[in-house]
Amino acid sequence: MFRTAFRSAARSAAIRTSAAGASRRAYAAGQPSKSSNTGALVGIAALVAGGAGYYFYSQNEVAPKLQTAEDATRAVKEHKVDYQKVYKEIAELLASEESEAYEDGSYGPVIVRLAWHASGTYDKETGTGGSNGATMRFAPESDHGANAGLKVARDALEPIKQANPWISYSDLWTLAGTCAIQELSLGNVKVPWRPGRQDKDVAACTPDGRLPDASKEQKHLRGIFYRMGFNDQEIVLLSGAHALGRCHTDRSGFDGPWTFSPTVLTNAYYQLLKSEKWIWKKWDGPKQLIDDGSKSLMMLPTDMALIKDKEFKKWVDIYAADEKRFFEDFGKVFTTLMELGVPFPAEAKPITFDVVNA
Repeated sequence: MFRTAFRSAARSAAIRTSAAGASRRAYAAGQPSKSSNTGALVGIAALVAGGAGYYFYSQNEVAPKLQTAEDATRAVKEHKVDYQKVYKEIAELLASEESEAYEDGSYGPVIVRLAWHASGTYDKETGTGGSNGATMRFAPESDHGANAGLKVARDALEPIKQANPWISYSDLWTLAGTCAIQELSLGNVKVPWRPGRQDKDVAACTPDGRLPDASKEQKHLRGIFYRMGFNDQEIVLLSGAHALGRCHTDRSGFDGPWTFSPTVLTNAYYQLLKSEKWIWKKWDGPKQLIDDGSKSLMMLPTDMALIKDKEFKKWVDIYAADEKRFFEDFGKVFTTLMELGVPFPAEAKPITFDVVNA
């Protein structure tokens, strides 16, 4: 479980960031950040053999062969009671000393990003991409610029995969993202989740460029999200995940957190977009903005597009003013994101997991 002090701080952060203009007090300034190259994590390497694309680990463990639809159906039937167990193991990872030693005190944000990026490659016209396949296990997809740093999350989850070899990576990553959202929202966001995804080989890797480019604005955002089947409201909702985590110069090139409580999911992202004065950062890195007050927060061009565009901004206004609605709507759209393009077995029914650490 979370340490008592952490849980108290997290609850305080959630309460304080709910009030417009009060978010700054919730952030523990000066908290140490850890590099994504920490030697404590399990090393991972992908090996393409005979076109099969099997995935080998440095522990000499071999992942199960590619799943068929029958394999996915069998897993759903035989392990119905085990999904809450896996959820609990993920929640325990998030509350572990290993997780607390990671930047800002939690693996949660990088695990959310893993699930998001594994799912956000979906193309509704071709039916390719999405969470069904877990193709980020392989190069070239693992090497796409948007996926830089996600080896941290994949490595952190690997011991859970090894302990539960029956679950596909596709299900594990999306279940982990679901767990992180629920736990980091202190139980306020409920994300119904369905099992039954199948892992695929390297041939199913998606081309680069399917994920958002943070240096661009409205037109680009709509192109990326409309391709998946989302509308303007859902674009703004999914952007709300920027309440969690931070950017890194050695990954995206950008630097800094979006909010003062980067390990607690609230509606603070929208409040800060509206309430802070954002100025261009003077540095040698890519174009980004910082808040004119503390100069410790940042926003990207894609973030600022949400208040420049009239259709986007009306939803920013709604979610900045109504955190309960944000929680309700975000849970639904995150479920949709995790399910894009997945041919679920008929036996796969939505599961709403019990929160472990709230």
